[in-house]
Amino acid sequence: MRRHALRTVGMLALAGFILLPLAQVILLSFISTLPREGIATGSPTLMNFANIFRTERLAESLVNSTIYVSLNVALSIAVALPAAYAFSRYRFRGDRAAFFVLLAFRVTPPVVLSLPVFLLFSKVGLLNTPIGVALVHCVFNVPIAIWILESFISAVPREFDETAFLDGHSLPGFMVRYLIPVIAPGIGAAAFFCFMFSWVEVVFARTLTITDGKPITTAITSLFTFQTDIGLVMAMTTLSLLPGLAMIWFVRNHISRGFTVRV
Repeated sequence: MRRHALRTVGMLALAGFILLPLAQVILLSFISTLPREGIATGSPTLMNFANIFRTERLAESLVNSTIYVSLNVALSIAVALPAAYAFSRYRFRGDRAAFFVLLAFRVTPPVVLSLPVFLLFSKVGLLNTPIGVALVHCVFNVPIAIWILESFISAVPREFDETAFLDGHSLPGFMVRYLIPVIAPGIGAAAFFCFMFSWVEVVFARTLTITDGKPITTAITSLFTFQTDIGLVMAMTTLSLLPGLAMIWFVRNHISRGFTVRV
């Protein structure tokens, strides 16, 4: 009984430690602050959120982030799924080496690639565009998506594929009609990781969006000046949490199954 009580107290303390900064962010987002002193004044208000949508640059950053993150998740899963199937079902010379080389891109610091990517994208006209940010994020998200999906596909018996092929299904038809529903938890987990990396990434988002097309992460950092409006910053931060929470809500069942079981 005593051990159970200590465990409960410990979990509550940990939850409080984690949630206290979040609660402070949300609280300050509803309080007007003086830009120069950063002191909360007045009663709770929605003025900070209203100011976001009155400022075209801030509202546009929300749209830009949503566009390039959605593009990145879709592209990463579309590329990673057939690649993961190939690594799982076929054997070729250097397959394991190629697999680990891909993972090496995932652990490469983004700042190392920022200058070469900037120079390349400036020549092909992909600066200040959501598609440019989405493409460069694929360099980091595709390897982790392949790694996750390969383990799920490997857990599916090969007889499952052979039966579908004997029934006359093509490989694309088999993947769409049979394989994707079976490995849906893995796809949900991979989409979650791709979304989170792309949503919070700052280096490429700032490097590749000089004037237009800035995402929310860059917009938030640009608000920090000598006269920072803390209420506006916290309101932007609060809004930036909503898409992540929505993503977790929609794929919550797949994520929980993806981290606990294999098909």
